[in-house]
Amino acid sequence: MELVIYNTLSRKKEVFKPIHEGMVGMYVCGPTVYGDGHLGHARPAITFDTLYRYLMHLGYKVRYVRNITDVGHLEHDADEGEDKIAKKARLEQLEPMEVVQYYTLRYHKAMERLNVLPPSIEPHASGHIIEQIEFVKRILEAGFAYESEGSVYFDVEKYNAKYHYGKLSGRNIDELLENTRELDGQSEKRRSIDFALWKKAAPEHIMHWPSPWSEGFPGWHLECSTMGTKYLGETFDIHGGGMDLMFPHHECEIAQSVAALGHETVNYWMHNNMITINGQKMGKSLGNFITLDEFFTGTHKLLTQAYSPMTIRFFILQAHYRSTVDFSNEALQASEKGLARLMEAYERLNHLKASAASNVDVKGLKDRCEEAMCDDLNTPIVISHLFDSAKNINLVADGKATLSQEDLDELKTTWKVMIEEVLGLKKDEENDSTNDAYKQAIDLLLQIRLQAKQNKDWATSDKIRDELTKLGFNIKDKKDGFEWSI
Repeated sequence: MELVIYNTLSRKKEVFKPIHEGMVGMYVCGPTVYGDGHLGHARPAITFDTLYRYLMHLGYKVRYVRNITDVGHLEHDADEGEDKIAKKARLEQLEPMEVVQYYTLRYHKAMERLNVLPPSIEPHASGHIIEQIEFVKRILEAGFAYESEGSVYFDVEKYNAKYHYGKLSGRNIDELLENTRELDGQSEKRRSIDFALWKKAAPEHIMHWPSPWSEGFPGWHLECSTMGTKYLGETFDIHGGGMDLMFPHHECEIAQSVAALGHETVNYWMHNNMITINGQKMGKSLGNFITLDEFFTGTHKLLTQAYSPMTIRFFILQAHYRSTVDFSNEALQASEKGLARLMEAYERLNHLKASAASNVDVKGLKDRCEEAMCDDLNTPIVISHLFDSAKNINLVADGKATLSQEDLDELKTTWKVMIEEVLGLKKDEENDSTNDAYKQAIDLLLQIRLQAKQNKDWATSDKIRDELTKLGFNIKDKKDGFEWSI
C-alpha cells in the first residue's frame, strides 16, 4: 500500500517517493514565539505530528525539523515596524531572549499536553544569522537581489522574468507587478512587492547583527530557506505549514531557494487548513482569540467549560487536515463525548478474554485503517473505522458475541497502533490522581451494591444503582462482577 499525499504545488494527490530510500526529510514552519499559543497553532502541530508518526510507522527514518521564529525579525511579511519580542522586552525591561525563553517553554508545555512529539531538530532563527547572511550573498551573486540604503531586497520582477513567482499560491504576479510600478520615491524598494532579505536596524532596534551591508537583521522569510537546506540538504522531501503561510511566506521561500541554488528544494508542499470560530477567523480584534491554556482551563468568555488536551487533539483529527474546522462549544462537547466512547471501547478491548471461535467478523480493520491513512492522512475515516469496530468490542464485552484468540490479538494490535502510535491519543493523565480516587470511590460503592445483592438486600442494591443512574452513570452487571461508565 503506497502513501498518497496532496502536493499543494501540483494541486493534486501524488504517490510519496522519498529522495533517499528509507529516509524522509521534513521541514515544518513552527511558531513565532511572541504570544500564547492558540487553537490555530495546535492544528499544524497535530497535523504534521500525525504525518511524522505515520511515516515512522511505515518504517521510514524521519528527520523532522520544526523552526522557532524568535527575535530580530519584523512582524510576518512587513518590511517596516517593530519586532514584537523586542517591543515586549523594551516595555517590560527584559532581555529579548528572556521573552523568547518564556514563550518557547509555554509552547513546549502545550505541545507536550497535546501529545505532540518533539521534532528531530528545532533550530532558532537567531541562532543562524551567519548562515542567513551567506544565503543573502548567494542571492545577490545570482543577480536576484539589490542593496538599498543598507538593506537588501529580493527583486521579484527580475526573478519572475526567468522563473515563476506565484506558482505555489496561484497569484497573478504580473498583475501585481503592474499595479506596483509607480512608487512615491520614499521607499527603499524598487517595487512594493519586493521583500526584505536583510534590514538595516534603526537605532531603537534592540536585536541586530553585523553584516556586509549594515548593522541589521534578516527578513522573516529567509530563516526557513536557510535552516531547511542546512539541516535537510539542497533538496528534501516535505515542507509543511498552515495555509495562511502559503503566500507570501512559502512563495518567498521558493523564490529565495531557486535564486540562491538554481533549483527548487522541496518535493512535496503540504498545508493544513484553518480553524474558524463561529465562521470567523480567529483574531484578538474580534474578541474570539482563545489560547490553548484558556481551552484547558475553560477561562475564556466564549467557553462554557474546560476541554482536555486530548479532546482538542481528537477534535482536530476528526476533520481532514485540508478542510476548514469551525470551533463551537457544541462541536468540542461532541468530540469530548466521542473520545470518551472510543477510549472506553479501547479499555474494554484490553480486558476481553478469548473464546474458542469468533462469531463476529473483525478481520480487515488494519487494512482499512492503513488504506485511509495512505489516502492523504484521512484520519476521520480511520476514526470511523474504529467506531465501527467498537460495536463488536462492546458486543463481546457484554457477552453477546465471541472472539478467537487470533482475532482478539489482531484487534488489540490494530487499536494500539492506530490509537496510540498513529493518532497519538491517550488517557487524560493530567487528572489521574483525582480520577484514580474517583474511580476507587465508585468501585467501592458498587462493591457494596454487589455485596447487598448477594445478601438479597434488594432495596440497598436498587438504591445505589438508581442514584448512580440519575447522576449519569451506566451500570452493567456481569457474571464476574460489574462494569460502569459515564
